[in-house]
Amino acid sequence: MNKPSLKYCGIHSFEDLKTTAGSKADYLGFIFAKSKRAADPSDVKSWCRQIGPLAKKLVGVFVNEDTGRIIEIAGAVPLDVIQLHGDESIEDIIRLKTTTHCEVWKALHHGSGTVEKLKAFIPYADGFVIDSSVKGMRGGTGISFSWESVPMYIEAAAKDGKRLFIAGGVNPDSIGALLDQKPPGIDLASGIEEKGQKSEKLINLLEERMFNHVFISE
Repeated sequence: MNKPSLKYCGIHSFEDLKTTAGSKADYLGFIFAKSKRAADPSDVKSWCRQIGPLAKKLVGVFVNEDTGRIIEIAGAVPLDVIQLHGDESIEDIIRLKTTTHCEVWKALHHGSGTVEKLKAFIPYADGFVIDSSVKGMRGGTGISFSWESVPMYIEAAAKDGKRLFIAGGVNPDSIGALLDQKPPGIDLASGIEEKGQKSEKLINLLEERMFNHVFISE
């Protein structure tokens, strides 16, 4: 299998950004919503200036935010992707796609009707993040769903060439089991953290296991 796209999310300090900037991730995510990993847009803008050009794409994660505010943040922070992790509508996606330069991804919680929801958004969203469903939480749970379901999401997204990331409970110990399902993208936050901060040690371990697994499977 080819290497999946890799997204490290929940970067909420300059130290986190420095740690992940040297990683093999393709995307770095900042949460602009209520969360223990929330980041202030002005801080992110400052961190990006300090660290210089990044060979990675930046993702802003929003939860039921006013689209005008999202457009404002996307204009101030060098975002490549807007990830909607709430109850946003197709109309919200259309407005964001026509008023920003960003791709727009929709996060959906795994469940019995999730594939149908994905299909409804497919004509409008550029990509999808499938996360675990935990009552009262939008993401960052550290809990995985049944990865035997991953192939049906892959099939649904691939028909229209949409990006697809699997999130929830991914860490150095579990990544092998997820890779067995051949996901095109992997999204994680808590799985590479120690004491609430991104860990270079865990990042290196995860990437080593991921690349060994991909190489062995080819």
